[in-house]
This record gives sequence, C-alpha cells and structure tokens, in this order.
Amino acid sequence: MEVVLVVPTYNERENLPILLEGISAHLPDAGVLIVDDNSPDGTGAIADEWAERKPDQIRVLHRKGKEGLGAAYVAGFRYALDTWPEAQFFIQMDADLSHDPEFLLPMLDAVQEADVVIGSRYFEGGRVMNWPIHRLLISRMGTLYARLLTGLPCTDCTV
Repeated sequence: MEVVLVVPTYNERENLPILLEGISAHLPDAGVLIVDDNSPDGTGAIADEWAERKPDQIRVLHRKGKEGLGAAYVAGFRYALDTWPEAQFFIQMDADLSHDPEFLLPMLDAVQEADVVIGSRYFEGGRVMNWPIHRLLISRMGTLYARLLTGLPCTDCTV
C-alpha cells in the first residue's frame, strides 16, 4: 500500500458503505483503516464485513468507546503506521461524507509539490453539504481561532 486512509467512525452505519465505495472507485489500491468507537448503530460490524471481503486492503481498529475524533485519529495513525510501514502517504478522512473521495487523486497529485496537502471545504471549489448551521459555525470559528493562534494560512483547520 502506498496510500492509507484513516477513517474514524461513530454511528456511520449508512455512510460507511458509500464512503468505501467512493474510495474504491477513486483509489482502488489504497489501504483503509476504519477506527470505530464502539458505535451503537452497528457501524463496527459493517466495517468488519468490509474487512472480511477485502482483508489485504481494509482493517478495523475497534476502540472501547467514544473518546473523541482527535483521539481516534491519533490511535488510527499509530495503528496505520505499524500496519502499513511501507506506505508513503497517509490521509485522514471523515466517514460522514463531508470529505468527497473524488478529491483524493488531485490531493495526491498536489503532494508532489508540497509536504502537506489540506483539502478545504471553504476554498474555491470546496463545499459543505447537509451540515446544520451550528456545525458550520463551529467549523468556521474553530478555523479562525486556529489561524489567529498559530498563524496558519489554512482555510479549514477543523474536521
């Protein structure tokens, strides 16, 4: 695997198959690590079914409970680094379909000219779909706060 995607999940039973189909369509050779926080809706079982169908490509890290998105990414990246030591690129992706797999290849193309590539919902060509206004405000305010605090020029620092 040259590319590995880390995908935290919590109650994403309906979205996970759609996301995995999209990843398969755009990056068919990528590894995928699903990090499930013991979703009560059965997301973990669906992730396990996909892993059984594609054992060389999909892995599942089951965590005891909901510990937060940041902690899920940290655990996921640690596990992914151990599981796929040959990987050249690691991508974080949300399971709620707020990150569109269609942009994976352009992001991998962009990394040829940069050390880090960040996809932004708020940059030209980006979009936010099906978010309630409070989530959009939290995302925008979180990004503004991070930019002011760190000086980062990013337009989307939140997930």
